[in-house]
Amino acid sequence: MKFSIKVGPLGTKRSDCVAVGVFEGRVLSAPAQETDRTSRGYLTRVLARGDLEGKKATTLLLHDVPHVAADRVLLVGLGKEKEFDESAYRGAVTEAANALRQTGAANATLCFVDLPVAGRGADFKSEQLVLGLTEAAYRFDRMKSKPAEPKAALQSIVVQLGSDRDRAQAQTAIAHAVAVAQGVALARDLGNLPANVCTPAYLAQEAASLAKRHGLKCQVLDEKAIEKLGMGAFLAVARGSRQPPRLIVLEHRGARKKGTRPVVLVGKGVTFDTGGISLKPAPEMDEMKFDMCGAASVLGTMMSVALMKLPLDVVGIVPATENMPGGNAVKPGDIVTTMSGQTVEILNTDAEGRLLLCDALTYAERYHPAAVVDIATLTGAMVIALGHVATGLFANDDSLGRELVDAGERSWDRAWQLPLWNDYQDALKSNFADIPNIGSRAGGAVTAACFLSRFAKRYPWAHLDIAGTAWKSGPDKGATGRPVALLTGFLARRLA
Repeated sequence: MKFSIKVGPLGTKRSDCVAVGVFEGRVLSAPAQETDRTSRGYLTRVLARGDLEGKKATTLLLHDVPHVAADRVLLVGLGKEKEFDESAYRGAVTEAANALRQTGAANATLCFVDLPVAGRGADFKSEQLVLGLTEAAYRFDRMKSKPAEPKAALQSIVVQLGSDRDRAQAQTAIAHAVAVAQGVALARDLGNLPANVCTPAYLAQEAASLAKRHGLKCQVLDEKAIEKLGMGAFLAVARGSRQPPRLIVLEHRGARKKGTRPVVLVGKGVTFDTGGISLKPAPEMDEMKFDMCGAASVLGTMMSVALMKLPLDVVGIVPATENMPGGNAVKPGDIVTTMSGQTVEILNTDAEGRLLLCDALTYAERYHPAAVVDIATLTGAMVIALGHVATGLFANDDSLGRELVDAGERSWDRAWQLPLWNDYQDALKSNFADIPNIGSRAGGAVTAACFLSRFAKRYPWAHLDIAGTAWKSGPDKGATGRPVALLTGFLARRLA
């Protein structure tokens, strides 16, 4: 899908479809008013018949509108004008995309960036337009023997602007969003693949391919190399699986000055999580293929960073394994020694993500990082706390935490910071080792973050728990690609 910008009046330029907004109460937005004038009141007459009230999630497709050069005019309900915020804007883009997908339109002109969204400029609205359209166009049917025959896909989008003053801002935002969208699509593809395809070795192959295509440096460590590093916690999780683990490292070296300290991203890569000996219940266990979405988001972000050619050093680290039961699987009560030298009593083998991450966080020290952010589908407690809207955020550095929260607000891939107070550390006590891998049920997402913080004391660190935001269940089941937009925005902003 290609994007371009047109400034000024809608004019008489031909298009397969022009999309304009209508607020609740049949109130025409400014671009809709212009289209109405061109059509000599046709839109007003159609709306007077009651076919569209302007409520959210409604559309009306008109053909051969008099005196309008476009073949079609799509009216998109925006809801109440006073309540038209970021979510409503993104919803309108999604509705427009879904309606356009049902037509034979190969190109379209969208008149949404000039819509008023309080506190948001053309950059935000242009970025969300691109991300909303590409998200709606995404399909994952590569595993089907006979994929459904789609209608002619949209090939080009014209972003209509009313004023030239917003052109530069919109152009930059669109270029950023196109790169983010490709990273999001990669993350979704990897997350949606079944676990019998997307194994640790497959993730390593994808990382190597990504590096080759985009000029990244890739290193893949096998089980012997991981053992040599002393990653006892990581290897404990891998013991029950016949699929050998991999430690994947990708490097984007974009900084213009030598000796620049990189930002390190660490992604949990459990390609399937049965829970191990602490076996999960059967319902919805198929969704545990999404337990590597943290890893997928790191690979997607590295792709976006490379496409944007960010003048920043970024390192992506992915510890990848399955968590399976078996005769050699780690058992509740086993004690392992981490790469840091700290010992961990494994009280629950289904709290395995933190065991991978703790060794990867220690491994990150060798890069003398400016900051480290780990991304993991870590705890069900986070889903209970924040649902499926916001990603949970913890940080040992307040300024880093604020950077990530701000990046989430700017990209509308939002995160909410929770406390990481020392008071919660009291829940992590073991009679037999330095630390257990779980605390009490109370504050489970917080104590999981507290566990990780024990291994991240030598640099500014943040933890993103994406258990509630990495995928959707139900009829729309599938990976979301979050938080690629947040991470890419965070990294790009570090240059500002």
